[in-house]
Amino acid sequence: MNELFSETSPYLLQHANNPVHWKAWNPESLSKAAEAHKLIIISIGYSACHWCHVMEHETFEHEDAAQIMNAHFISIKVDREERPDVDAVYMKAVQIMTRQGGWPLNVVALPDGRPVWGGTYFRREEWINTLEQLQELHRSNPEKLTEYADKLSSALHAISAPVPPAVVEKPVPRFSYDAALLETLVTKWRRSFDHEFGGMARAPKFMMPNNYQFLLRYAFQSNDAELLEFVNLTLTKMAYGGIFDAVDGGFSRYSVDMKWHVPHFEKMLYDNGQLVSLYCDAYRLTENPLYREVVDKTLGFCLSALLSPEGGFYSALDADSLNESGKSEEGAYYVWTATELKNILGTDFEWFAAVFSINDFGHWEHGNYVLIQQLPLEEIASTHHIPLPELQQKKQLWEKLLSAERQKRKKPGLDDKCLTAWNAIMLNGFADAYKTFNNPLYLDTALQNAAFIRKNLWHDGGNLYRNYKNGKASINAYLEDYAFVIKAWLKLYEVTFDEKWLHEAKQLTDYCFDHFYDEKNGFFSFTSTLDAPLIAKHFETEDNVIPASNSVMAHNLYTLSIYFGNAYYESVTGNMLSKVTASIDYPSAFSNWLNLCLNYSGQNLELAITGAEASAHAAAINKAYLPHLLLAGAAAPSQLPFLEHRFEKGKTIFFVCREKTCELPTENVDEVKNRLKIN
Repeated sequence: MNELFSETSPYLLQHANNPVHWKAWNPESLSKAAEAHKLIIISIGYSACHWCHVMEHETFEHEDAAQIMNAHFISIKVDREERPDVDAVYMKAVQIMTRQGGWPLNVVALPDGRPVWGGTYFRREEWINTLEQLQELHRSNPEKLTEYADKLSSALHAISAPVPPAVVEKPVPRFSYDAALLETLVTKWRRSFDHEFGGMARAPKFMMPNNYQFLLRYAFQSNDAELLEFVNLTLTKMAYGGIFDAVDGGFSRYSVDMKWHVPHFEKMLYDNGQLVSLYCDAYRLTENPLYREVVDKTLGFCLSALLSPEGGFYSALDADSLNESGKSEEGAYYVWTATELKNILGTDFEWFAAVFSINDFGHWEHGNYVLIQQLPLEEIASTHHIPLPELQQKKQLWEKLLSAERQKRKKPGLDDKCLTAWNAIMLNGFADAYKTFNNPLYLDTALQNAAFIRKNLWHDGGNLYRNYKNGKASINAYLEDYAFVIKAWLKLYEVTFDEKWLHEAKQLTDYCFDHFYDEKNGFFSFTSTLDAPLIAKHFETEDNVIPASNSVMAHNLYTLSIYFGNAYYESVTGNMLSKVTASIDYPSAFSNWLNLCLNYSGQNLELAITGAEASAHAAAINKAYLPHLLLAGAAAPSQLPFLEHRFEKGKTIFFVCREKTCELPTENVDEVKNRLKIN
């Protein structure tokens, strides 16, 4: 029978009424396959995935598909967000077999879990025919399947190494910065730029926040006006595009077209947390009011739609919702017809249409429009002879009217599990927003979320859990969870100067060395040594829509090595970075590593502020874009190695340092700001 009814994952529960005898991924399910000597179907997706829903309705809800699955296979459903380790391993296998991947991800494996066939979305007839052929082969010629599994497993183990074997050999005393390498990689990257709409010149378009955090920093530190202009073009066009919800705030996962217009409508917590941090960085550099609007609206969306009563953040809103006919439809909650808009806006419709492209440019399909702004408000106001302040007020009014109308519609499904890494990413976004705009609500929310993580997802034994749902934490956490919690804790120290965040970050880091670090290759595995091994070990080193857990850990180690004067952390960071940069081909897949490279460019500075006014001065400094600055401070004597012996009662003193060498201390804040090039 279908066993998913006892699970808490919204994605698994969506399949709990299928006639398929689904099981969850657990030792019991895997043991049953081995005992019965049955092939395993491993079907992986997530609750907000549109094509996962389609395959469920077209295939898994039908008796003919269920009949062959139940008779000859052990069928296991996996929520990729709960089990990214399982997803990563089988995604690699499918990419080896088909040279592509995506979700839903469907794999058939031998009873021992080694894959023999796989792909993504399948229509019912193709699915059934394939399963019949695989079952017949398993019955009549199992040696052939085993032979293929052996070859595929060898390939899987080969690509699962963190870096190519040729660059693993020697540890280095310190990472050596190579400006020419970065320039070569960025030059290669530029060839992919879309200079009309920003982003990469292809569709679909993913926002890839970490790409633009690196490019923004690289442009800033190399005084590259052309590159900075491209990053600002990208951020502006994303903010104008349908991928950003102008009505209620928040970004969808990606755009299906070149102009950021029609999104794949699901809204993911991890995207929005990272994009808040990115737009905060860009605002601190440019003071573009559009970027502040994006941050405030996005955080407003997260607070209203994704914040749990306990202070955690839910994972996602679905792409699909019920339309007026009661049928599930992608984007139904978000799109508008011209008739609807005319009825809501009345005589303002013409101006609204000019702002939000209710024309051929903004039309999606079947008379539906996804709101997209093509031009700045200043230009629209000038063309239509409208005073700019009036148009700005009108725009705010229209958005409120549409939001009220939208509330009458059936809302998209909510994935109400709280994932540790994603919560930490969102926490980091709120802390960055506080750092940028000094809004106490943003700091309060970040601290509330940190308290939620501490209370519900951090076990007394020192380990984190991955998931929280219905009052219960589950699944031993992955490196991703530790890496992002440590990063968030470092950010909380930066905006509060409360040293408990640093000590807890170090505690979690040392736990990672005990349970994740592979000393032989110098990287951290994705899964803990306390977890049952999968068919291949996974080392996450390539940055994607979420930066690789190893690149995040490397950043953390760099920062902690300075705060605590820890030479071992410093050496591990340098070795990881040396090995990765020796094998980089396509820079966008390593942007967080490249960002870390810039820490070694000779431009990085450290600033210690001691004295009663330390926090006030830090708040002013935090409003500037200083990606090359590490900040510390204390209002009282501190035993933190970076601050030790730097306090003098009755004085506020600034220490500007570079590469473990400090300039003469000063009490003159203007002198420090001049040194940091702050206006």
